[in-house]
Amino acid sequence: MDRIDLFRIFTRVMETSSFTHAAETLKMPRSSVSTAIQELETRLGTRLLARTTRSVAPTPDGSAFYDHCVRLIADVEEAEGLFRRDGAGVRGLLRVDMPGRIGRLLVAPNLPSFLLRYPEIDIELGVTDRAINLIGDGVDCVLRIGPLSDSGLIARRMGELALVNVASPAYLARHGIPRTPADLTDGHETVRYASPTTGRVEAWEWMENGTARSLTLPGRVTVNNAEALVACALAGLGLVQVPPYDIRHHIAAGELVTVMPEWQAEPMPMALLYPHRKHLSRRLQLFADWLETLLAREMA
Repeated sequence: MDRIDLFRIFTRVMETSSFTHAAETLKMPRSSVSTAIQELETRLGTRLLARTTRSVAPTPDGSAFYDHCVRLIADVEEAEGLFRRDGAGVRGLLRVDMPGRIGRLLVAPNLPSFLLRYPEIDIELGVTDRAINLIGDGVDCVLRIGPLSDSGLIARRMGELALVNVASPAYLARHGIPRTPADLTDGHETVRYASPTTGRVEAWEWMENGTARSLTLPGRVTVNNAEALVACALAGLGLVQVPPYDIRHHIAAGELVTVMPEWQAEPMPMALLYPHRKHLSRRLQLFADWLETLLAREMA
């Protein structure tokens, strides 16, 4: 097996802490991964991984060698594309994860343009509202919305995600049209959104004189998924705060109506997260540039 391929297999085992998981993400038999690691250890004359029946952990030599491998792989990929600034010839699989509706409504419909421009890059697109473990799940990058925790990952800003206040005509006919946040306490309800990661129910938010305000409103339905949030709004179950791209065709069709446009929530930051590395793969750089342009266009 080619030496750089051995390095790639080793780094994936290190990042997933599992021969089986590494084999799945590399789309290789587990036996081939095990054989590759044995071959690499034989070439180096040292043990890189300590295996037990339940876990895989790096030896001190393995930890030191991993850092060198990451740099070498990045250098090889950079060298291969050194004279191809347009991305021609860049190849490989890129594993990406992002919130469900952004993936389904914005990224997936526009992916043909990316794949046409870079015919040797393949995309494995994960869509979930749950915050995944980027390293443990073998993902190259993940798009996150909202404030970031100190995860040790590198974050590239992707702009901001605005939110609008909407409800169905049927809901507004029953409860009236709120004009200001003060009206919300007069018999209005929301479709409550609970974070799929923490379970915390989000409050109703708005900006007032440059200050973020919030209010806990009643609601008979709680969801933990953006698809369900929009579906419940369409069913007339309450007010919701959602990104404009999420419901633009429902607005155009008259199925949802914007309310209180002067009292919208503060836009949420968007960021692409990836592991802390000295060099990024060229295919990740190309995808990040494409995604940033796409989001800027669609969020305008």
